[in-house]
Amino acid sequence: MTHDRSAQLAQHFPLLEDIPAEHRLDAPVHQRLSLVGGQMRPWSGPCKTVLSPVCTRDAAGGEPRQVEIGSYPVMGEAESDAALDAAVAAYANGRGAWPTMAVAERIGCMEAFVRRMAQQREGVVKLIMWEIGKSLADSRKEFDRTVEYTQATIEALKDLDNGSSRFVVAEGTIGQIRRTPLGVVLCMGPYNYPLNETFATLIPALLMGNTVVFKPPQYGTLLFQPLLDAFRSAFPPGVINTIYAPGAVVVPRLLASGKVDVLALIGSSKVADHLKKQHPKSHRLRAILGLDAKNAAIVLPDADIELTVKECLLGALSFNGQRCTALKMLIVHRSIADRFLARFTEELGKLKLGMPWESGVGITPLPGLHRTAYMTEALDDARAKGARIVNEGGGAFSQTLFHPAVVYPVAEGMKLYREEQFGPLVPVMPYDDVETALEYVISADHGQQVSIFGSDPARIGALVDPLVNQVCRVNINCQCQRGPDVFPFAGRKDSAEGTLSVTDALRAFSIRSMVAARQTEPSKRLLNAIVTDHRSSFINTGFIL
Repeated sequence: MTHDRSAQLAQHFPLLEDIPAEHRLDAPVHQRLSLVGGQMRPWSGPCKTVLSPVCTRDAAGGEPRQVEIGSYPVMGEAESDAALDAAVAAYANGRGAWPTMAVAERIGCMEAFVRRMAQQREGVVKLIMWEIGKSLADSRKEFDRTVEYTQATIEALKDLDNGSSRFVVAEGTIGQIRRTPLGVVLCMGPYNYPLNETFATLIPALLMGNTVVFKPPQYGTLLFQPLLDAFRSAFPPGVINTIYAPGAVVVPRLLASGKVDVLALIGSSKVADHLKKQHPKSHRLRAILGLDAKNAAIVLPDADIELTVKECLLGALSFNGQRCTALKMLIVHRSIADRFLARFTEELGKLKLGMPWESGVGITPLPGLHRTAYMTEALDDARAKGARIVNEGGGAFSQTLFHPAVVYPVAEGMKLYREEQFGPLVPVMPYDDVETALEYVISADHGQQVSIFGSDPARIGALVDPLVNQVCRVNINCQCQRGPDVFPFAGRKDSAEGTLSVTDALRAFSIRSMVAARQTEPSKRLLNAIVTDHRSSFINTGFIL
């Protein structure tokens, strides 16, 4: 039966000639350039082949094979040193052209970048789809949302700067307070939202006057290739520099140099803990981190089953569950567990499995064989310890395509109880006393978000009060999610460090500095002269429209 299901899944992979022409890559993308110090540097050393999550079949009936879509450089320490040195030189201890540039001019550079970026939409979207297996619709949404996020961040910076464009007088002292850059930022994004989540740190870091060393994620590297020239053209030399190298080889070295002022990482807490220790003066290192999450949904006995099933299905399986905000544990009151599972699995069965370009596709291939291997391992562990797969076909896979599995009852001691599965597995845990559900959240290492489903105001209110002290967002009768981007995006415990949102991110990548003088006539004349004659980018009362 397992072999039959695997064979059925394999049929979802196309023959090469059956891929619609409009969705094919025009040619493999062999990345051979890096941007360092404002120059495109060619690479002739070793490269890593990029295999798509998408597999193709051959007419002879052999095993589907991942499609080779390009390659990128495998650089080393010398190249990472060069990228870091370029960023350090461009910052120049805060004296460089970029950190001393007027905010309005930095905004002008970013707007020029966005215009150039928008011209590359089709190519970047196609590479997101082929590199990480995200549906075409969601790949387009990721690109468009990133452009919108950048534009919203620009507007937020205008408001932030305009609010500082005045002098404050207190106790005989005249002061002007503005936000200033922190220095050199090492920026690393995740594979699941390689463009959007990377830019959620990269854009505010640049706008605030920092210089950047950017290391693309392992999965989702090629999609930045069309943007390199836009970076080069829009920003002064050395403001943004790219490095293509194994993180384990170069990132500890970059931090150990002591020249990195900010670590911006979307990844795992274990990696973040290790990296922060590499810096010789850890108290100087600002960290903006988006890390692990194991968001739970607490389903109360009076929950609207139809609404709850709809939101939990989206929350657990959008982009195959490969989101930090995904619902990764469903905690359902035992009195409604059977009814909930029946409806949930019924709706799951309607999800369309297929290739990313197919209209209405709900489940697409995973990044590589290692991910289907992990899903299988976690399932085997749960079944060995008393759980079962409750949906038909759950857990079957062919190469990178994995049929979602609903696992019940999940309990302490199973991998799925605490580990973040980051894939199409849906663990369901029954409870009798709501204290059991609360204790699960309280005892967790993670503290990003939680969802509550129910209709009794008293019950929900009683849950909200303790939960807001455990997680940073409580969602009532809806799935966990990041947006809207104007809302804070943060986490407690091992889930995050620092807060990201359109405005919070600008603050995260900057620090308040001030200029002060005694409230005397000579000081007033001096400050007025500096402002009138535009002698300082910092001391000014200009208004950005």
